[in-house]
Amino acid sequence: MRKGGSFIMFLEMRRGDRALTEEQAVQLLEEGQYGILSLTGETGYAYGVPLNYAYRDGHIYFHGAREGNKLDHIAFNNKVSFCVVGKTSPLPEKFSYRYESVIVFGRASEVSGQEKRDALLALVEKYSSDFMEKGLAYIQKDTGKTIVIRIDIDHMTGKGQS
Repeated sequence: MRKGGSFIMFLEMRRGDRALTEEQAVQLLEEGQYGILSLTGETGYAYGVPLNYAYRDGHIYFHGAREGNKLDHIAFNNKVSFCVVGKTSPLPEKFSYRYESVIVFGRASEVSGQEKRDALLALVEKYSSDFMEKGLAYIQKDTGKTIVIRIDIDHMTGKGQS
């Protein structure tokens, strides 16, 4: 988009009065249950896919099979966006909605070695903390069958309405 004749990479939020602080946005990333990963592939069509994830050390991690649409799209263009929606509820009398959300813009890349293992462990801790021993065994057994992608965050916005 252009504003005043120059290219702006990330536009300011139109409703700045609803902006979450960086701490609130990070908290939502830490507590969110799933997000929508949006990618662009060779066809030019946008591709959005829901997935579970872990937020750790300022990065978003997710895992998947060693082949498929996500990886094809990332190979074509590693610039992605990732959206997490937190608590929501309708406000019928105001013809509106109470919500909180975060959108991250960044670059996706595969990780390996200890970082891959740590990311898988973060996913087990987040989604299966009551089964850590079993999760560790699963990681050990199936690490080679799984790919882990890290999103390096270039820009993040959080928005909410109460």
